[in-house]
Amino acid sequence: MRALETFSDADFRRTILRALRLLAVISVVGAGLLWWKLGWQSAALLAVGAVISASGLWEWLRLMTAVMARMDRGGAARPMAMVLLGFFVRLAATVALLYVSLKVLNGSVYALAAGLALGVFALTVEGLRLVKAWTV
Repeated sequence: MRALETFSDADFRRTILRALRLLAVISVVGAGLLWWKLGWQSAALLAVGAVISASGLWEWLRLMTAVMARMDRGGAARPMAMVLLGFFVRLAATVALLYVSLKVLNGSVYALAAGLALGVFALTVEGLRLVKAWTV
């Protein structure tokens, strides 16, 4: 049994990377099923949502890594301007990608919403795995 106090930056990184891997697997399987049932447009919308969700998780990993490095070094780390710039550029790209995909692809909006929700689902699964590891 592990304690929360022993949760390190490396553990955080592994958790996010496992969530990204789970998101990718579910996305591929889900896109295949949607392609078969609703057509390629809905599968593409699921993939767009999953890519946006995965980029959010990746950006969260980068942001938290930069913050933790800054805290560990007592504020003497590199400036966070590039990390924050990347965060806001990703947000702008997300809005553009959502707009274009909804305009061009005539698939199910629910598939897009499902793709966007996959990041939360993957993090929830990984969080439950951590809780199980701490309590068992």
